[in-house]
Amino acid sequence: MATTASRVRKLAQPPTPIGQVSAPARASLSLATVDVVLPVHNEAHCLEQSVRTLHAALSGEPEFRARIVIAENGSSDATPEIAARLTRELRGVMLQRIPRAGRGGALRAAWMQSSADVVAYMDVDLSTDLAAFPTLINAVMDGADLAIGTRLGPGADVERSLRRTVISRGYNAFVRRALQLGTRDAQCGFKALRTDVARRLLPSVADDGWFFDTELLHRARCAGLVIAEIPVRWIEDGTSTVRILRTAMDDLRGIARLRGELRVAPTLHRTPSSVCRDVLAAAAAVDDAPEDRTSA
Repeated sequence: MATTASRVRKLAQPPTPIGQVSAPARASLSLATVDVVLPVHNEAHCLEQSVRTLHAALSGEPEFRARIVIAENGSSDATPEIAARLTRELRGVMLQRIPRAGRGGALRAAWMQSSADVVAYMDVDLSTDLAAFPTLINAVMDGADLAIGTRLGPGADVERSLRRTVISRGYNAFVRRALQLGTRDAQCGFKALRTDVARRLLPSVADDGWFFDTELLHRARCAGLVIAEIPVRWIEDGTSTVRILRTAMDDLRGIARLRGELRVAPTLHRTPSSVCRDVLAAAAAVDDAPEDRTSA
């Protein structure tokens, strides 16, 4: 596997770091163990096919040993029953039940309890091509603290509607400006990090919903950690029912909270920038359409 060192970069050190975490040499993570978390809420329609596809892809991986963790959070359909059956039928698949719905809360619970060397997650619809997963894990094994998939960088291949492209690019441009975040794509549901890094970062991540990803990257930037961005192939899932306007509003409240912590613009919630207004307008225009769960 080609090295990902060219995509690993040290982000700017902020005035108030939360603590530096040094990356171990790859040799110390030889034959690393990886917990791949699938946060699921009412995903009975796609869970079995996705888990079996992911299980087959990971079973032949020569560079690390992977376990699939289905993080079921507050489902009201047949998701828990399907997940339980899959744990009986497939080796290396386990179920973790989290009573409260929320992707961030499910990831926090699963990652904090993991005994693996590396923790990762991906969206259960498998919108991101699994061919990039070994590269994602190798980036962490090669010295990055976190590795994230990006749909917006050079080399990415994305199939989605124009309106989703506008919303995604607008949100990420706003995040980069508002939080000085150096990464291109905060919300791609395809991330990995060393478990010791997760345990240091997660206590400072307050959000339990879709803003979790953005806040995690913000905390990592504030710690001066190394983040690798991996271009991915990504195909939009047209079957999800997440409301983009509500998600966008939650994200904006999260950004305002983090900006307040940094004392950069404590009145952001009263005076949105033009970029913020554009994102909200685009979100409102498509709020009646089904949306996937990977980006705002």
